[in-house]
Amino acid sequence: MASIDDIIKREVNPFDPTTFKQGHFWREKQVSAFKVESIHQEALLEVEETVDKITQDHCSRTVMLAGDSGSGKTYFLGRLKADLNAKAFFAYISPWPDSDGIWRHILRYTVDSLMYVPEGQKESQLMLWLKSLSAFTKRSLKQRIFDDNVWDLLRSDRQNFIRHFKQTYRETGIYNADSFFGVLHDLIDPELYALACEWLRGEDLSDESLQVLKVKRSIETEEAACEILSNFGRISTETQPIVLCFDQLEAIARLPDGTLDLQALFSVNSKIQNEKWNNFLIIISITTDIWRQNSNRIHQSDKAGIYKIILLKRISLEQAEALWGFRLHPIHIQANPRPNSPIFPLTKKDLEQKFPGGKTDPRNVLDLGRRLFQSYKEQIIDSNKKPSLETNLLAAFQLLWQDEFQKIQARIHKITLLSAPELIQMLAESVKALQVNAVKTKLLTGHFASYSLSYQAQNQKGKVGVIWTEDSNMRSFFSAMNACKKAIDNNICQKFYLIRAADLGGKQLAGNKIYNSIFINSPNLHIKPNLSAIHYMATYHSLLNSALANELVIAGKTINRENLEALIQESNVLDECQVLQDLGIAKKRQLTYEKPDDLKEVKEFLLNLIKTQGLMGKDVLIQNTLSQFPQINYQRVDHLIQQLIWERKVKVVNPSDQPQNHLVCFVPKA
Repeated sequence: MASIDDIIKREVNPFDPTTFKQGHFWREKQVSAFKVESIHQEALLEVEETVDKITQDHCSRTVMLAGDSGSGKTYFLGRLKADLNAKAFFAYISPWPDSDGIWRHILRYTVDSLMYVPEGQKESQLMLWLKSLSAFTKRSLKQRIFDDNVWDLLRSDRQNFIRHFKQTYRETGIYNADSFFGVLHDLIDPELYALACEWLRGEDLSDESLQVLKVKRSIETEEAACEILSNFGRISTETQPIVLCFDQLEAIARLPDGTLDLQALFSVNSKIQNEKWNNFLIIISITTDIWRQNSNRIHQSDKAGIYKIILLKRISLEQAEALWGFRLHPIHIQANPRPNSPIFPLTKKDLEQKFPGGKTDPRNVLDLGRRLFQSYKEQIIDSNKKPSLETNLLAAFQLLWQDEFQKIQARIHKITLLSAPELIQMLAESVKALQVNAVKTKLLTGHFASYSLSYQAQNQKGKVGVIWTEDSNMRSFFSAMNACKKAIDNNICQKFYLIRAADLGGKQLAGNKIYNSIFINSPNLHIKPNLSAIHYMATYHSLLNSALANELVIAGKTINRENLEALIQESNVLDECQVLQDLGIAKKRQLTYEKPDDLKEVKEFLLNLIKTQGLMGKDVLIQNTLSQFPQINYQRVDHLIQQLIWERKVKVVNPSDQPQNHLVCFVPKA
């Protein structure tokens, strides 16, 4: 085994700043920043106590989770989900793009979250919830004697299922009972499960899909979305609570004066509390500064709906030391002999000097650890072999982008997983990042306002309008085309784009005829987005939400929106987005016919990783690359490193040593 110094030379910094980003707890791999159980333990126990109370009396409650920036609120929500998922069903509610559609947004994200399978379980939260309903578990003595297998009986007979549920919950006032209970029955059928989930989350389904589900219409309005969400509570008379976690509120819709529309959320909360919905725990995660700035804009009666405010306190130096020890442990166990201190090469004195008050936040502790570890690494490198260890912000950003892009690719496998308001919001954000002027959402009025935007055309006079609709229902498509026609007839913009990958309907349909009159043989254009374009915009959207929430840290620097936009422009990562290219906003690159096994992306990852780490063991570099790109093999990565050496972008600082001990460093341009 190698000495601890040799291991530090070759390993990735365990406080790597690319891990300082967290978000949706069902989508992000939880970085183990809180394996130190004492950190925020009091807060966790308070939430658990509230969950237990709801389990007993089924009365919904609201908890505000407040803390300073860097205190770990988003990580804490992930810890709650991990620790309490056996006691409750967890839903992560991302920032909503338009307050006019807040109920539909909450319903969509609640059902999305319920579709995830908790760790240690074989079925989704949604199926676990369904099977725990009193309609299956609470039976009379007669039923227990003569019908002990009620689940199997009801799953085989849709009408009997609906009748049984209507009878069981006849006094709870179920909204649209036949459709709702019918769709719950369809969840049991593996062939209908996905379509049933689409209806529950509020997709505007085609007539053919509605016929398959035997329902008349989709959930089209705010009122309907609110009532369907309420149905989940009305029949949850004996199930575990559903925890709705509202996070990253700094990125929610804004009012005309630019302030956050927090009142929309508190109005939702008041409705849940005033109408005494069953079995919901609402957690509102917010920074203390944002609450101070906005609390006076919230109606006093709505503030009264908060059951408890839980503060995430600053951590002690003992907890900070334990956090360092947890991060350094994987390096220590490789060393022979083991370091005497569990936080070597860091010291408790480092913490005492940096935080003389004895208290700090987890983010500050991790960032200090990163800088001190990198500094020590520089000190122990032989002077005649010393590479440049200067942190490269752009390289660190490109690593983070690549990592986030791959997560988005794995998660978003079809465009309709995102609502039209979300797609338009992502487009607006991406367009703004590329310095386009006068970007405004809601070009149209009425139902399709949140489906549209406008901006000032580059190097041209006049306004460009865009509508994005993927609704599969042809009546909705007709209404969308009609709204476009009225806008064009009123000359509110000089050029109009329709973005739509979905079907346009048959030529005989009215919507298709209006479409042809607007977008065929006309300056107005129809863009068919590919899935990759969505991945680019969704990646930027995810990073932007973290930046707005003051949770995005790259290379030790907290990145705000302006910093992020600068990095987007410098890196040109959005230039590959097909939709932005077709709009004429991103530069179209000349097509190149690359081999199917082109490894340009892998090569860029290698170079950026070396840039950010300064010095790495070659084998460690290869293993990290294989973790990011499991589809390639060791030999190919080794060959790409050799290419970088030939191109004089990196070098081996100890070529006379055994190959397994080779250290690779970045070579700055002369």
